[in-house]
Amino acid sequence: MTVFQPTLKQLQYLVALHEHGHFGRAAEACFVSQSTLSAGLRDLENLLGVVLVERTKRAVRFTPLGNAVVAKAHRILREAEELSDLVQSSGQPLAGEVRMSVIPTIAPFLLPRMLPRLRRERPSLKLYLREETSAAAMESLQHGRADCVLLALPFPTGDVEKETIELDALFVAFPKDDPRDLPAEIPAALIDENRLLLLEDGHCLREHALAACNRPELRASATMIGTSLHTLVQMVDNGLGLTMLPEMAIDAGILNGTDVVARPLDTPTANREIALVWRRNSPRGEEFRMLAEELRAG
Repeated sequence: MTVFQPTLKQLQYLVALHEHGHFGRAAEACFVSQSTLSAGLRDLENLLGVVLVERTKRAVRFTPLGNAVVAKAHRILREAEELSDLVQSSGQPLAGEVRMSVIPTIAPFLLPRMLPRLRRERPSLKLYLREETSAAAMESLQHGRADCVLLALPFPTGDVEKETIELDALFVAFPKDDPRDLPAEIPAALIDENRLLLLEDGHCLREHALAACNRPELRASATMIGTSLHTLVQMVDNGLGLTMLPEMAIDAGILNGTDVVARPLDTPTANREIALVWRRNSPRGEEFRMLAEELRAG
């Protein structure tokens, strides 16, 4: 008796619908028409003889069994990705496609310094970049949407392997006409909790900055408002407070054209670890170590 199995494409459609919660957006993510995605999911349900998705005019709801199938589909798709990786890794190293997620507090500062040389020296490498917050990037890694992630530690990453790229010091940034005579290195005790501006939820730099200061009242009083480091710098430049910036952003010229001054934060943990991480036991592990070495050289 012939037994028909779900196809990888059908499972991709199912996972995309679960992720986006909308047929149109899921179809866009899969680069197909909405009718194609809907037909593929109907075929999958008919094949399995069950209802995975409850369709209404206003919402898409997955059945309990549908959620269980999605979890299994993630694992199957990741295994399929690793099968392709295994074949690719047997050829020329650092060639072909690599999908790398990068967090927003690294991407605009490290990548412009690194990408031109990487393009020159590794012309066969097709590096596809996706800017995501740390949590979203790690989810992309675990679900196979990303091959590796460039992020800042400490951050909960689960079962991964990593290579450290560099340590990135934290600086306090304030208007140059600040009435206080701040020292060349600023202790955490001198940071005014009523003036501190930090990135909003989802950015791990906020947690790194608060942890480095080790002052619980800062977490309660700081204004969590900035959507990007460039926004925070503009707010400081307009006299609205002070903030904390990573050294790589300062080296990249984020303060150019402003009247903002930055000085090192003087605490034992005033840095973050920039690292490349990938799934443990990935067949492309050696390639990612080579990529980390390229990033360090940049």
